[in-house]
Parts: sequence; C-alpha cells; structure tokens
Amino acid sequence: MSRGGDMVYIPDDSDFSSFRDQCESLEGWHCRYNKAGVTVWSQGQEESCTVQKIKTRISCKDVPAETLYDVLHDTCYRKKWDSNMIETYDIGRLTVNADVGYYSWKCPSPLKNRDFVTLRSWLPLGNDYMIINYSVKHPKYPPRKDFVRAVSLQTGYLIKANGASACILYYLTQVDPRGSLPKWVVNRVSQFVAPKAMKKIYKAGLKYPEWKRKHDPGYKPWVYPEQNTLPSVSLAELSVQHADSLENIDETGLPEDHLSTSDHEA
Repeated sequence: MSRGGDMVYIPDDSDFSSFRDQCESLEGWHCRYNKAGVTVWSQGQEESCTVQKIKTRISCKDVPAETLYDVLHDTCYRKKWDSNMIETYDIGRLTVNADVGYYSWKCPSPLKNRDFVTLRSWLPLGNDYMIINYSVKHPKYPPRKDFVRAVSLQTGYLIKANGASACILYYLTQVDPRGSLPKWVVNRVSQFVAPKAMKKIYKAGLKYPEWKRKHDPGYKPWVYPEQNTLPSVSLAELSVQHADSLENIDETGLPEDHLSTSDHEA
C-alpha cells in the first residue's frame, strides 16, 4: 500500500476506493476455501508466499454493519474475543480518522511470535465501513528481541451492510511475516486459520451489544473524535517500515508435524 520511499502518508479516498475494489473483485484471485458461508481467496504464487495476498469473506446474519465496525475498533473488547492476541494498544492519533497502533500475536509453535506497528485509517461510507493499515516505524517502538517484527504491506476490512440487521465482512491482508515460511504455513492460513478467525469475529459481533452496555456504552472515540485522548503523533516522526531493513528469520525447515495443536486464530 505504501507509495514507495520512506514518506508516510494518510490514505485518501483513492486508497479506500482501491481497497474496496480489491475486496469485491474476483479477477486474479484463486478460491482456496468455500464452506459454511466463509470464502477464502489467495493472489500470488505460493513460492513467494511472503507477499501473497489473502482475502476472506463471511456473511454475518443478525449483526448490523455499524456493530461489526465497533467490534473491530474496540481494543478493550478485542481482549475478550481474540485469543491469538498477546497485546494491543493505540500509540497516538494523526487525524480524526487515522492513528498509530501496536499489535502482537501468538504464532503456532514452533514459529516465533510476531508483532506490528501500523498506521491505521478508517472511513465510514453511509452503511458501509472500511478500516485499512500499513506498517510504519516509530522511534519509541523499535523491534523487540522477543518478537519478529512483521510488515503489513496492506491489511484491512470492508464491512458492507446487507439490510438493516446483517452485513458482509471482507478481510484482505498482504503481510511480509519476515522469514521464508514453509508452504504448509500458507496453506494452513488459507484453509484453516482465516475461516476460523472470521467466524470468531462474527460471534464477537453477536455478543458485542450486550458487552458494550456494561462497559462504558457511550465511549466510541472512533465514532466521536472529541472523546479521543491519545497524544498527537506527527507524520514527521514516522517512516515506512521496509521489510528488508529487518532481521530475516528462516523458518522454511520447520516440519508440519511439529506444529502445535493449540487454538490458533489469525
């Protein structure tokens, strides 16, 4: 998603339009999984799996689009449903619809755990919503020794209203996880991890209204910018996180039969 070089920018309407087109288009995408209302596509060669795009779609009955939008923004609630997450927090705000944040997640053993620092931007469009991000460098949040710093080239969600009380959720991600991952990892993401993660988001959407009523129901800084108390971050503090500047971890030799059977989500 980066426009090249080290200049960090805040996505504009054309970036969101391009993201929507990628989510809705089938051209160049290969279906990897289609079952029980969840479809997964991939784009790119598995041999170059570090830059392969994965796209997932799920139909969410009984969950309005605005509810799922809240779920994906609410970091407090994420701790309830995202069992794969180790830690997440907002670092600072750039504009009323852009911020910088940190996220770390558990990878299935014996892979190393990963983390991101990303610039995230969001756009409500009537009954539809988009949230997109890409990786940046922040001087106060350098790579940590206990994680592999991964790079999001482009990751995001498109939530499309499907009537008053249902929606369709797209998740598209192109990530360089640093390390030449074995093909079985990519296959596992396409066929197992991504569908399971989408179903988990859907279930989180069903439970969110009841949870939110008991947890500061009026607090939604992603909807009401005046509630945002994050410190301001200047674009000048940030630079684009290029994958080739990070240590490369070779995990190609890891055998599939050594994979942990613990509950793993995308």
